[in-house]
Amino acid sequence: MSENDSTADPDLMTLDDLTERVGMSVRNIRFYTSKGLVPPPTRRGRSGYYGPDHVARLELVRELQAHGYTLAAIERYVARIPVDATPETIALHRTLLAPWMAELPETLSRRELDRRAGRRLSEEDLDTLNALGIVFPTKQGKFQVAIAHLSVGVALLDLGLPLDAALAAQDIFTEHGRKVAEELTDLFRTKVWPAYKEGDTSPDQLREVVERFKPVTVQALVTAYESAVNETQRETINRRAR
Repeated sequence: MSENDSTADPDLMTLDDLTERVGMSVRNIRFYTSKGLVPPPTRRGRSGYYGPDHVARLELVRELQAHGYTLAAIERYVARIPVDATPETIALHRTLLAPWMAELPETLSRRELDRRAGRRLSEEDLDTLNALGIVFPTKQGKFQVAIAHLSVGVALLDLGLPLDAALAAQDIFTEHGRKVAEELTDLFRTKVWPAYKEGDTSPDQLREVVERFKPVTVQALVTAYESAVNETQRETINRRAR
């Protein structure tokens, strides 16, 4: 970039600068541009330059890829984002995609999984652990495992937890978990996001707000669940006593 261009708009960068910034090849960036996932470069004479909007959208594409989205799914997701969305808006989309639990699952082979479980796991054992949200098979023949919960899951298997009970619990978690997720997402969209947007919050500050809110949300859900279970038990005991 020439000195004049840099002085006029320090946020603009060359294609080489962009590849270094987002860690993608020129070929990939041009491919995503051709698919409409990122806008074309800003023209300055015969040269094209890129800005924060390009960076934000490419980082979002990379985040979606990391979550296993296909190209077609990424195209559908990005198509729902307004063309004039700010980098801050796009950054929030990317932040909300990140895992809500601090501990990421480990990827293990079947042999490693059996070793970590302390015994050979049957196919029904794997189905039960999957229903409990502890073990998930991958397309590569391996397993993503929530290591912190594996020993508890195996202990439940050893105590004879029926598979149909685990599957029924999974249905309950899925139904109510989706509802909570939808309502929390709507809360961010209508309450949290506008408040910080009006306060001229930077993308980094907005991401920090979301990241700090995640563990609080998880703990609040756990506390509310425990309180509800205790209340349900008390009501059950009172009914039987009557």
